[in-house]
Amino acid sequence: MQMVSGAGHDSVYVSRVAPTSMIFVPCEGGLSHNEAENARKEDLEAGCNVLLHAMLEMAVT
Repeated sequence: MQMVSGAGHDSVYVSRVAPTSMIFVPCEGGLSHNEAENARKEDLEAGCNVLLHAMLEMAVT
């Protein structure tokens, strides 16, 4: 799913020289950027798989 986010992180700077995107995974209670942030292993695995498949797609194109 594509979504618009106000989060920038380092992608703001990288996007000046290369295409950029970010992968988001759900966090318990929507809490992120906090010591109490918690994500399920299944959600982290899904996020990693998104990254893996994007990298593989870029490698063959």
